Amino acid sequence: MDAKTLTPVVSTKISPQGGLDVLSRGEVSRLRDASAGGLHELLRRCALAVLTTGSESDDPRAALERYPTFDIEVHQQDRGIKLELTDAPATAFVDGRLIRGVAELLVSVVRDIVYVSSEIEDAAAFDLNSSEGITNAVFEILRNARVLRAGQEPNLVVCWGGHSIKRHEYEYTKLVGYQLGLRGLDICTGCGPGAMKGPMKGATIAHAKQRLFESRYIGITEPGIIAAESPNPIVNNLVIMPDIEKRLEAFVRAGHGIIVFPGGVGTAEEILYLLGILLHPKNADLPFPFVLTGPKESAAYFEQIDHFLRLALGDEVAKRYKIIVDDPVSVAKAMVDGVELVRRHRLDSKDAFFFNWAVEIPFAFQQPFVPNHENMAALHLRRDVPVHELAADLRRAFSGIVAGNVKEEGMRAIEQFGPFKIDGEPEIMRALDALLQAFVAQGRMKMSGEYKPCYRVVAGADLPVAAPAA
Repeated sequence: MDAKTLTPVVSTKISPQGGLDVLSRGEVSRLRDASAGGLHELLRRCALAVLTTGSESDDPRAALERYPTFDIEVHQQDRGIKLELTDAPATAFVDGRLIRGVAELLVSVVRDIVYVSSEIEDAAAFDLNSSEGITNAVFEILRNARVLRAGQEPNLVVCWGGHSIKRHEYEYTKLVGYQLGLRGLDICTGCGPGAMKGPMKGATIAHAKQRLFESRYIGITEPGIIAAESPNPIVNNLVIMPDIEKRLEAFVRAGHGIIVFPGGVGTAEEILYLLGILLHPKNADLPFPFVLTGPKESAAYFEQIDHFLRLALGDEVAKRYKIIVDDPVSVAKAMVDGVELVRRHRLDSKDAFFFNWAVEIPFAFQQPFVPNHENMAALHLRRDVPVHELAADLRRAFSGIVAGNVKEEGMRAIEQFGPFKIDGEPEIMRALDALLQAFVAQGRMKMSGEYKPCYRVVAGADLPVAAPAA
C-alpha cells in the first residue's frame, strides 16, 4: 500500500510470455532512459494505462496522480528479459500474480514502443515524408503486432463510438456485437471503454455460442490517448500506433467495414476521416460498408450528425454511409453483405484480404496534425475546396478538441493559453457550434465531472442555428 495515496500496490518482477523474447542492449537502454530523448516516460505512462484497465476516468493524468510512485524497468537476462514493476496497481493482480490478459497487453506495450522507435522512427527504411512510406510503416507495425492474418476470409469489423456514452447506448453496442459475432465477424475498436468495449463484449458471447475459439478482439490506440482510454479487458491484441493519423489509417487498412455508434468529438473525427477518404475521386468505386447506428433514443444524435455532414460536405456525402436505428440484426446483415462486396472486389483487383492496399489515402490525411493554437486557428473550414479536403480539415478541428479534452499535451496548452479558436465559413461554424453544444448537453465530452470547453467557435457562434433536417 502506497503511504502517500493509500492505494493498494504491488511490486514484482515478471517474465513476459510470447511476442517479446529478446531485446538488444540499445533497446533496453532506451527503455530505461528517462531523459527527454529516452523512452522510459512513454513506457511508464502506457504500462500504467494497461495496468489500470477498467478505469472510469478519462483524465490522462489521473492514473499518474493515483500511482505517483509507479515505475517499470526492463532488465536483460541470460534467458530473456524481465519486467520489474514497482508500486503497480494491485487491481491488476490476483493472489499476487499479474492477470494473464494484463500481462499480454503489457508485452504489447513494450513491443510496440521498441519497434516504432527502432524500426520506424530511427531507421531509414521508411520515408515518413511520403504517402507510400507512411502506409508501409503502418503495414509493418500491424504485421509486427501479428494483426494481419494471411489465408483468412475478410471478417474484421471496426467499431467506433464514444467512451462516454449512456447506459442504454452501451447496451445497444453489446446487442450489435452479439449479432456480428453470431455471423462469424471479429471486432476491432479503439480499445477503450463504452462503445469500444460493448461490441467486443457482445461478440464474445456469440463467438462462444458458435464455438469460435480463435476470435480477434483488436484494440488500436496511440500514446496520446491510451492513458485516457485504458484498454478494456476483452482486448486480446493491442496495438499502439505512433500517432492518431497512423491509428486511423490502420483502422481503414485492416478493417473490412466500419460501424459507428454514438459518441462525441473523437467519433466525429473518425467519421470525417473516413468520409474524407471515401469522397476522394480515386475511391469513388471502392466498396466499404459504413453504418451509423444506435438505439431509438439516439435517433436525434444521428440526425444532428447527418445534418452537419450534408451541410458541410453536400448531400452526396450521404451515399457513403447508411443510418440504421434500433435494429442490431439489420446492422449485422448490412455489414455481412458489405464485407462480401469487399471480398469480391479484393479478388477482382487481386488485393490482399488482410490489408487494404488499394484505398487512396492522400498524404495530407497521413501527416500528423499538431493541435496547438496556431494550427487550430489556421484550419481552412470553407466550401471553396474539394469536399475531401474540407473533410480533412474538419477532422483536424475535432482532433484538436479531443486533444484539449483528454490528451495531456492539449490540456496543458488550454490551461496555459486558453481555449482553441475555431474560425471558418459562418454557416459551417453555426452548424459546428450547434453540434458541439449538443455533445456538451448530452454529456458526450467527458466521462465524469463538469465539462469546461477547450474550444471557442468564432464565426457565427452567436447567430441563430438552423434546425436539423427532418
